[in-house]
Amino acid sequence: MSGSSLLAELIEALRCLPGVGSKSAQRMAFHLLERERERGLKLASVLEQAMRRIGHCSQCRNFSEEPLCSLCASASRERKLLCVVESPTDLAAIEQATGYRGQYFVLMGRLSPLDGMGPEELGLQQLARRLGEGEIEELIIATNPTVEGEATAHYLAQLARAGGVRPTRLAHGVPLGGELEYVDRGTLAHAFGGRQLLD
Repeated sequence: MSGSSLLAELIEALRCLPGVGSKSAQRMAFHLLERERERGLKLASVLEQAMRRIGHCSQCRNFSEEPLCSLCASASRERKLLCVVESPTDLAAIEQATGYRGQYFVLMGRLSPLDGMGPEELGLQQLARRLGEGEIEELIIATNPTVEGEATAHYLAQLARAGGVRPTRLAHGVPLGGELEYVDRGTLAHAFGGRQLLD
């Protein structure tokens, strides 16, 4: 691209965002420069502060500006329940959609040796220590129902049992209001295999 090398740097920098290719990055850069310079400056300022000041909670590994996030610091959370999620977005989904009032542990990924994600990268030694402290009674495993998510769930269940903690897994299957003819084969097979007795 001819023109400013700074413009080329801006476009390339925007490509680090998920799902943003060269055309989308170019559109964003042109939009900011043509119409949103003030907001672009605000974005740059907030982005720089966030990159410098937001770290991880020392207890649950979620994003936090403080050593202990607000969820871990809250006295109203149930200390006997610990829900393990793959990402902060999963944590946010559970908080918004359920009445869960326990604690969390955020893996920041899932077991995937091909991607360089092993137990150490997921903080599983830290989780094992936490489970061994004796305060937690139930480990709720809320990993995604993917091959890697299931492998991670299996590993977490073993970790929980080794720490004397009861592991549970989120239910998977046919969605409420769903019709069987539209449910994919894998989901239907999983739901059929996990059927429960009606009272």
